[in-house]
Amino acid sequence: MLSILLLIAAVVLFFVGRGREAGGWKAGAALSAVAAVLAGVFACVHVVRAYEVGVPVTFGKVGSPLTSGVQFKSPFTDVTSFSTRPVDLDLYGKDVVEVRSAQGGVLYADVTIKWAVIPAKAVELYRLAGSEEAVQERLVVPDSREIIRNVFAKHTSEEGYASAREEIGSEIAALIKARLAPRGIDVTNVNLRNVKPSDKLQEQIDKKIQQEQDTERSVEAARTAKAEAERRRIEAEGIARANEILSKSLSDKVLYNQCLEAYKEAAKANPVYAVPCGTNANGTPVIVDSGKN
Repeated sequence: MLSILLLIAAVVLFFVGRGREAGGWKAGAALSAVAAVLAGVFACVHVVRAYEVGVPVTFGKVGSPLTSGVQFKSPFTDVTSFSTRPVDLDLYGKDVVEVRSAQGGVLYADVTIKWAVIPAKAVELYRLAGSEEAVQERLVVPDSREIIRNVFAKHTSEEGYASAREEIGSEIAALIKARLAPRGIDVTNVNLRNVKPSDKLQEQIDKKIQQEQDTERSVEAARTAKAEAERRRIEAEGIARANEILSKSLSDKVLYNQCLEAYKEAAKANPVYAVPCGTNANGTPVIVDSGKN
């Protein structure tokens, strides 16, 4: 545009200078022409910086991506540049993702997503976003939030903040990569940093944990009581069995011999005599102390 204006100015100065003897008009026309040529040359040159890709648009028609370096274009071509450097999208703090579990519990997920523009698909990215600044806000953020919410909605609250966090993080990463890759965005890493229950859900979790602990204590008490009852039963059976064996082993002859042994021991210290109990010699003797006659 500048070159065209300078060229018009050069033509005007040239024709105005033809009717005048002063050479200033012609010199101005010549300078304007040179400036127009230089401006035209510079308008046809575009430098794409390192780690960027350019998308040329000429009269509304999108051309092929321009790689880093010096590129030649039409003066009427506008070039929109996209950085290909990795970008970290941090969804935490005020941008934390609020999700709901399959049970309806509210959780807050902190997620970091590392993404970059795919140079070969910069044209598709331009059609969808229009500019580098709009890529994250129009594509990465809304698509990522949607996928995170959908994945958490398939799991229970307990799985979301504890037992299945690794599985959920892997599923989120795979879905985000699959969603954004066709749109010209390469997602290299998705990190599910933290999952925090809401205050209401945390209260329900604490209550459930307390109930489980009470139940475990009751079960343990019942188990201990049952074990003690079993121990006592076994002990009682052992005593009964011992008594039964002892009862069978204490015959009259055994008792008679034990009495004789007791008599012998007593006779060593004091004079005693024995009177057999019963009508025969096999009766149980009664030991009598003679000092108490």
